[in-house]
Amino acid sequence: MSAIPEQLKLLDDGRLWIEWSDGVQLVYPVRDLRDASPDALTREKARVAAEKPSTELTILAPEELAPLRITGMQPIGRYAYQIAFSDGHDSGIYTYEYLYSLGKPLPPSA
Repeated sequence: MSAIPEQLKLLDDGRLWIEWSDGVQLVYPVRDLRDASPDALTREKARVAAEKPSTELTILAPEELAPLRITGMQPIGRYAYQIAFSDGHDSGIYTYEYLYSLGKPLPPSA
């Protein structure tokens, strides 16, 4: 995979839009990016949840009730981005290859 991001934009609906060097345009719902964070804590929580599903109701903190937003993106070298979210999470490093794989095709204009 040799495509690199050429343009990035936050759309009005909160999704991230990226145009890649191979001409592909992909969109990223913020919740999908947050849930797919490649950091160790997020991966461990997903593993535990898959192994032992809970029957208890989860109590949400106020910040978890607010719409999730991207609050910042920092390039990491020439291979990745670190994305910060409105829930305070900012430890995931998304390689270009991983980010490309998470994208959804841009729907045609109406």
